[in-house]
Amino acid sequence: MTRKLIDLSISIEDGLPSDPPQMIPRIQYINHDEGSESMLTFFPGLPREHLPDGLGWALELLQLSSHSGTHLDAPWHYHPTMDSGAKALTIDEVPLEWCIGNGVVLDFRKLPDGYLVEPVDIQKELQRIDYTLQPGDIVLVMTGADKYWGQVEYLLKGCGMSRKATLWLLEQGIKVVGTDAWSWDRPLPLIAAEYQQSKDPSIIWEGHFAGIEKGYCHIEKLTNLDCLPPYGFTFFCFPIKIKGASGGWIRAVALVEE
Repeated sequence: MTRKLIDLSISIEDGLPSDPPQMIPRIQYINHDEGSESMLTFFPGLPREHLPDGLGWALELLQLSSHSGTHLDAPWHYHPTMDSGAKALTIDEVPLEWCIGNGVVLDFRKLPDGYLVEPVDIQKELQRIDYTLQPGDIVLVMTGADKYWGQVEYLLKGCGMSRKATLWLLEQGIKVVGTDAWSWDRPLPLIAAEYQQSKDPSIIWEGHFAGIEKGYCHIEKLTNLDCLPPYGFTFFCFPIKIKGASGGWIRAVALVEE
């Protein structure tokens, strides 16, 4: 038996248009030549020629949202409360036990962009792959949106999960879910356009707002889900601890045994 690690995270890159303008990451790269100048301030009197090839350290200065790149949303992102009244967990409070589990991939790539996934869609896909969800499983939704990462179109790609679908998953004992799209919900511009016509508040961020009733975490901006089997692998998604934050970056990884 061989064991293989599969990277399911996108890279955080400078200036990519796959986020709304106010959320686009900015990275200032300080190269080894510039880093030597910085090092000289830490070591007064140090001649530059005493550094290897006259070069110092490289480093980067980042301006990011806690929801940049592949990340885990904490219940605090959705509302101040969860489980119908308890204080919502921030990312540093999310139990580590939630962040490792048996992974299950639901293939919804045939569904059109903006499709609202309901419980029956999940049940049909589970029947197709012949799998029954178990408490603690981590359910990953493959929409195909990740193929558009780095492009403006990414924000409009993929299906989204309804409130009922989200709650149905949580009722099976699921604590963490994920998607390769920008949002667990349908693309926000599509929801906004529909709201302008209907004025129906129930369609606003309905998958996220399900967490008010029952606390859960979800992952956004996954990739490479098509490299995984439907089930039979271990999934890891430990978030960076940011005190009191609504989300945290993760290096999502699957361990597949063949």
